[in-house]
Amino acid sequence: MIGRIARPASFLLVVLLLIAIGLFLYTRRENAELPVAAVTGKQPQIRTAIERIPTINIAEPTPWGDARPQPAAGLKVGEFAGGLVHPRWMTLLPNGDVLVAETNSPPRPVDGLADRVMGWLMGRAGAGVPSPNRITLLRDADGDGRAEQRATLVDGLNSPFGMAYLDGRLYVGNTDALIAFPFQPGQTRITAPAEKIIDLPGGYNHWTRNVIASPNGSRLYVAVGSASNIAERGLELENRRAVILEVDPATKRSRIYAGGLRNPVGLAWEPTSGGLWATVNERDMAGGDGPPDYMTKVEFGGFYGWPWSYWGGFVDKRVQPERPDLLEYTKRPDYALGPHTAPLGLAFATAADLGAGFGNGAFVALHGSWNRKPAAGYKVVFVPFGERGFPVEGAKPVDVLTGFLDGDGRARGRPAGLIVDRTGALLVADDVGDRIWRVSR
Repeated sequence: MIGRIARPASFLLVVLLLIAIGLFLYTRRENAELPVAAVTGKQPQIRTAIERIPTINIAEPTPWGDARPQPAAGLKVGEFAGGLVHPRWMTLLPNGDVLVAETNSPPRPVDGLADRVMGWLMGRAGAGVPSPNRITLLRDADGDGRAEQRATLVDGLNSPFGMAYLDGRLYVGNTDALIAFPFQPGQTRITAPAEKIIDLPGGYNHWTRNVIASPNGSRLYVAVGSASNIAERGLELENRRAVILEVDPATKRSRIYAGGLRNPVGLAWEPTSGGLWATVNERDMAGGDGPPDYMTKVEFGGFYGWPWSYWGGFVDKRVQPERPDLLEYTKRPDYALGPHTAPLGLAFATAADLGAGFGNGAFVALHGSWNRKPAAGYKVVFVPFGERGFPVEGAKPVDVLTGFLDGDGRARGRPAGLIVDRTGALLVADDVGDRIWRVSR
């Protein structure tokens, strides 16, 4: 009788060891040929090389110690608040108080090897801590540029992120719902129960839900990222995801304002045109040179390609079945921010007081790459805008705050949320350094 030949345990261990060594060597190679600047601006170079085994380049966390980020010439940086736990997003109240969401991803379903690897990557990058699930109020009452008062405004939330104050209510984007509390600036504690405005799709990838009010206060806009990289979990999980939703808080009705945006995060109103702009994280595992992450003016009814295409019509052959019928309706983004830079925070310079060089444009926090070697991002930049409300032709981003990576490529911090405070200084939430930096003249 001929049976299956048993393999000794030592043989299997050798095979697993060889696979592990191969993966280690493969993921340590450089996968980028172009400089970041070549994949930045209004006309970036577009290249793709699909990675069957993704390049992994994690900047492991290390303490700041006595170091601090390096500001651009003519600027200085100080610590606005320290001792926070994964501070991710901020909003400025009318009285000058700052709200910060201390938050992280909720527990994620683990459906296979890819989910296990993603959890491991998050842990190595400093994003594996349990979510504090709270909003903290910070107050700089004496105006010295450092918050000397803090209070837990509300806790027991579900991975909160975006916040918007409007007409006596504080709206909060939990990962699974837009909720609201009665609130007046000056309060240091919310005790009233939350009111649900609308449910939001949650789970899997891209848990953040940013919220911004329209200039006239009649609508709210909510950014909802995709559940996957390229819809590999199935399109049924992507219902009302990879979109920006428009919400009427009075009637609790909502509609899709724009779609095809893999992971929109930062939202802000451009002051000249009045248009809604967003930062968007594009797809991974398509090579170190792209596709570029970007910022764009978001048009009502606009479709930006995800998952079938990117940058206005470059088809991603990994996504099946293909949808060539959508290409003629796909909008091209307005400004590339480089490959795998992970743009999050977005703040226009309307109220900033950082000098003439930072008078008209947008500040963007580049959280940093994991799927590119050499690393990209890990800094705050400024994109100059022209008189018509769009980035200046040919302009490249200007470094505002750097030094988040040390000389060995470890992350002392990672910039996330951005706001301009009541004095015109720029506040930068550092979710790995567990503090908020203040950039001023």
